[in-house]
Amino acid sequence: MREIIALAVSKQLVKRSQFIKFFGSVDTNVYFIETGCVKMSILIDDTDQIIRFGYAGDLIVALDSYITGHTSELSIQALKKSEIRVIAKSAIKEFIMKDISNMLYWQSVLESLILQQMNREIDLLISSPKERFDRVLARSPRLFQEVASRYIANYLRMKPETLSRLKKS
Repeated sequence: MREIIALAVSKQLVKRSQFIKFFGSVDTNVYFIETGCVKMSILIDDTDQIIRFGYAGDLIVALDSYITGHTSELSIQALKKSEIRVIAKSAIKEFIMKDISNMLYWQSVLESLILQQMNREIDLLISSPKERFDRVLARSPRLFQEVASRYIANYLRMKPETLSRLKKS
């Protein structure tokens, strides 16, 4: 991961609730979260629906915009004061063109992001709130330590009261 982080063109200090990427914008940057926590979300019927979280040590990217260079309906917003390193797509392209091992490394990073997204899609297909809760708890216990319950409930597509009841049981 150090190789990718070293490609950062800038560092941003992001305040709580500040957007890193806005809905409907093009963004081909990758972000490394040094400190703090962010959420990635989409607006559905004027409701902010969280689809992903990023914590210290994670990469986060609006993968659709990164790949296509087109606008994305995703946003990335800080949940806590965060320190973010910005890595431009051009720097990553240059990095992977230098050596086959760099390309293979970047491919493994992308594969990991895709597998995380597939796990998220499976979570959404599970109708039982308890099963969704158990899957996410097993996969990401850190979520329950770093993120407020109201955001977790949104992510799990359940009411905060349901989440509270599941956490108690």
